[in-house]
Amino acid sequence: MKNKIVLLWVLLVFVLTQFSCSNDLEDNVKLLKKVVETSEEGTSETTLFSYNGNEIVSIEGAEKRTDFTYTDGLITKMQTLNKKNQLLETIEYSYLKGKLSLVQSLGNYRIKYIRNSDKTVSYERFTIISTNQQVKEFHGILYFGNENLIKDNRILDNVNAGVISNYSVSYDYDVEKNPMINVTGFRELLNQNEKISLNNTLISTVITTVSKDDQISSSAIMYKSFYTYDLENYPKERVSETAIFANGNSGYLKTQYFY
Repeated sequence: MKNKIVLLWVLLVFVLTQFSCSNDLEDNVKLLKKVVETSEEGTSETTLFSYNGNEIVSIEGAEKRTDFTYTDGLITKMQTLNKKNQLLETIEYSYLKGKLSLVQSLGNYRIKYIRNSDKTVSYERFTIISTNQQVKEFHGILYFGNENLIKDNRILDNVNAGVISNYSVSYDYDVEKNPMINVTGFRELLNQNEKISLNNTLISTVITTVSKDDQISSSAIMYKSFYTYDLENYPKERVSETAIFANGNSGYLKTQYFY
């Protein structure tokens, strides 16, 4: 009888230990709460992230806020508003068997995605001219490896006759955790580029090639980033000498991540 009691106590301790470890793992699932970006001149901009569980509710910056809508665990709408709560843009996401098939920025553009047998994704982007008219901007292929987007290769369609214009960007990664990795449904948003990847971008290489009348011109630009990480292998700081800003310019940028 005494041996049975001892055995029951051992089993109880084991179960409680497993339960505690499980809770600890859940507690260690980090969500990005704040990003502070600082330019070379010392100007800072703060972006705040809010959640409902692991579902993102909004991303709010100094000038605008983006609200997210979910359906069955997938992000189906993003609405961007200014500080006066005036609607700036609505983007709707459609899925086929849980995979992104269509992105529509209402009144602006449309992107169609097709999954290929070799695990690449083909896409086409159209500019919406009117209700009954759209113009094809470009088409391309997304390549993946180790749960990361490793290359986006596209051909521009809206160019002059006789001109062939190619744009390609490839990504090299670290082996640490992307700050957005735990956000439900975010990794399905193929139009978010390398942000959907498992790891963090160390080098982005952009190559452009234009061919006309048997004359070919090309250029290559490399963007590098350097990270420091916390004890759980999430980035806490990123420094880039050639970050690309919203206005298209590039320069020094320090990004700090808070969870």
